[in-house]
Amino acid sequence: MNDRHILIAGAVLGGLSVALGAFGAHSLREAVTQWGLEPAEQLKRLENWEVAARYQMYHALALLALGLLARQRSSPCLTFSAMFFVVGTCIFSGCLYALVLTGTKILGAIVPIGGTCLIVGWILFAIVAAKSQDRVAQ
Repeated sequence: MNDRHILIAGAVLGGLSVALGAFGAHSLREAVTQWGLEPAEQLKRLENWEVAARYQMYHALALLALGLLARQRSSPCLTFSAMFFVVGTCIFSGCLYALVLTGTKILGAIVPIGGTCLIVGWILFAIVAAKSQDRVAQ
């Protein structure tokens, strides 16, 4: 994964986050009320959708930062961080979206795998940052 791929992934995930967030705030809110769910379950599903869209945007922005950093330097940790962010976002947010739409409870058990990938991505990002040399001219 090079800087261009990382930036594209961040832009795509960011754009999809906005679209899915808007869908959740408008169309999904109306649809959930027609699914015959208890009010508490309706609220839980809408909250899960919002969490999925929010975390997707956070990690889209992180990918953009990584992509810009990748333009300055190459690092296996940087590449792996980006890969963990992409995979983690797809698993975490994707499973939450699917859980909301289908009600398939087993998807809730997969979400933490995505969360773990996101945490690993942040740890690798921290390693990249720690290894970065200060480029201020002296």
